[in-house]
Amino acid sequence: MSYSPKTVTAAVIIIGDEILSGRTKDQNLAFLAEALNEAGVQLRECRVVADVEAEIVAAVNALRVSNDYVFTTGGIGPTHDDITADSIGAAFGLAVDFNPEAVAILEAHYAHTGAELNQARMRMARTPVGAALVENPVSKAPGFRVENVYAMAGIPSVCQAMFHSMKHELIGGDPVRSISISVHLAEGTLANGLSALQDKYPDVGLGSYPFYHDGRFGASIVARSQLPERLAAAADEVRQLMRDLSGEPIEQGDEA
Repeated sequence: MSYSPKTVTAAVIIIGDEILSGRTKDQNLAFLAEALNEAGVQLRECRVVADVEAEIVAAVNALRVSNDYVFTTGGIGPTHDDITADSIGAAFGLAVDFNPEAVAILEAHYAHTGAELNQARMRMARTPVGAALVENPVSKAPGFRVENVYAMAGIPSVCQAMFHSMKHELIGGDPVRSISISVHLAEGTLANGLSALQDKYPDVGLGSYPFYHDGRFGASIVARSQLPERLAAAADEVRQLMRDLSGEPIEQGDEA
């Protein structure tokens, strides 16, 4: 009896005009993709949206239905263009108000630091009504969760800390593992053989990535699967394909 792996999926919504303008370079997507896979959650889609409520609402409502989890980054700070809380509230049809637990966290933090808890900073205590908080170990202003949607900060160090504080809540499936093998052969030389192997191993994804190094063309073949035995078998056949074509496989190790 064959084993059917459990697949759990996620999507990421990166929010912010500064990302779309190129002023800020996103660093959260790569972190989340890797961290989610370690938790047994496959990142299937990412959207980058502007600070426009209707666009955020549309993205949240589309992705929360088609994925087990959705993570938003950005737009939960103290300024007028931080509209993620209002947008997620609108997506779920929930009012947005000051979260008593978040207010207490901010009051304690600013009392400790001696900085003023002004009206702008108080905006960071607003969440959709009934939302659960996501701890922020770095700067204390919390993120929040509504059903399967997690709203986190855009600052990479804070986003990462928030994720680590809530990752225990995620119920993952079987992680996807990968094996990368390079060879000094052109993609066109490998193409027919790889196509045949992909047909033979439909449960293993085979990706081909060309490179040019030290005056030589080559390709890195990355095999990915939730089934370790099938992954290993496919990787062995990729190596043999390379040898049959007079190439020498260059191992790059197993990766989670």
